[in-house]
Amino acid sequence: MTRLLVNGSAHEVETDPRAALLWALRDELRCASAKYGCGTEQCGACRVLIEGAPAYSCTVTIADAENREITTLEGLVEDGRASRIIEAMASIDAGQCGYCLPGMVTTLAALGSRGGSVTRVDVVRALDPHLCRCGAHGRILEAACEALDVSDG
Repeated sequence: MTRLLVNGSAHEVETDPRAALLWALRDELRCASAKYGCGTEQCGACRVLIEGAPAYSCTVTIADAENREITTLEGLVEDGRASRIIEAMASIDAGQCGYCLPGMVTTLAALGSRGGSVTRVDVVRALDPHLCRCGAHGRILEAACEALDVSDG
C-alpha cells in the first residue's frame, strides 16, 4: 500500500508503486480528469499538480508521488481555483473535443496562483508542452489570457 495525498485527502492505494501515478488516480481514486495521451510527456493530457507545480502523471511513479500533495482538476474545481479558467474556455467554446483541456486548465491554474502579473508570453510558455489535436490552441490561448487578466495582448 502506498499513501497518496490527493485533493486534500489521504488515500491508501494498492497499485504497484512502480506504476505511473496516472493509473492510481484513474483506476483507484476515480479522478478521471487526468487522461492517458502519449505516456511520454509529449501531450500534457495527464498533467496534475504535485506540490503546486505541473507534473506529468504518466511518467511520475506512484512511489515518487508518495506523501506529496497532488492536485487534480477535480480538486481545483472544488476549491474554485480553476472556475474562472473553465468559465472563460466555455464562454468562447475554446475546446473542441476537450480531451486536452483538463491538463491545460490545471497548468493554467498553477500559473495563475503563482502571484504577480501574468503576460501572454507566460501563458504561451505554460501551454507549450500541451498538445491539442483538434487545433483549438488559438481559442484556448484567448480564453486563458482572458481568465488570467493578461493585459499585454
